[in-house]
Amino acid sequence: MNTKYDSDYMESYPELENCISQLRQILKPMKLEEKVKALNGIRRALSEMSPFSDPVDLVQWVPAKNVLANDYNPNKVAPSEMELLYTSIRLDGFTQPIVAYHLGTHQYEITDGFHRNRISREHREIEEKMHGYLPLSVIYKPLDERIGSTIRHNRARGTHQIRSISEIVLTLTKMGWNDEKISRNLGMEQDEIIRLKQISGLKEAFQNHTFTKSWTEFERKYYK
Repeated sequence: MNTKYDSDYMESYPELENCISQLRQILKPMKLEEKVKALNGIRRALSEMSPFSDPVDLVQWVPAKNVLANDYNPNKVAPSEMELLYTSIRLDGFTQPIVAYHLGTHQYEITDGFHRNRISREHREIEEKMHGYLPLSVIYKPLDERIGSTIRHNRARGTHQIRSISEIVLTLTKMGWNDEKISRNLGMEQDEIIRLKQISGLKEAFQNHTFTKSWTEFERKYYK
């Protein structure tokens, strides 16, 4: 690894250079699990002093066994795309962390990155390279906001299943999201929201819908 730039910069701060030298000496004899815990603690301390508050400013290494899938992700990846993802991780490594929510008791639920998680578990050489760990950036949001985050990540990549996304819209409607909030948080047009609600086939999907004069005709056509 080329650290010349960092070394040149650190020469201006001898106290920091000395601190880093001491950290290297402390970390070097540690076993893997102990070293990972220590490095995670150091990163948390550095993040507390950082001017950046985005989740990516603090990436933690978590045992893969403690990282769980969610039950609401509508994103499906074709075998050819999974193979490409595997090749990408094999050749380039993890270039972005998995986004997750801390469930407590050392467990995390994936918000975005389920298929990266799968690759690390299903390919032995990747698992060995990662020492059984996964890189996580953690968000702290209630369930409805985590669902919204998952959908935003998927839509930004242009990948989601229509039937599944309609069920998500229904779920968020039941959790109190109106059409305006769905539109604002998921990047959907009103017409798209209505179509997805129609696909759900349930009248309750429209409980928070803002009705127009055409609602009577709409109700007659689809629900009577």
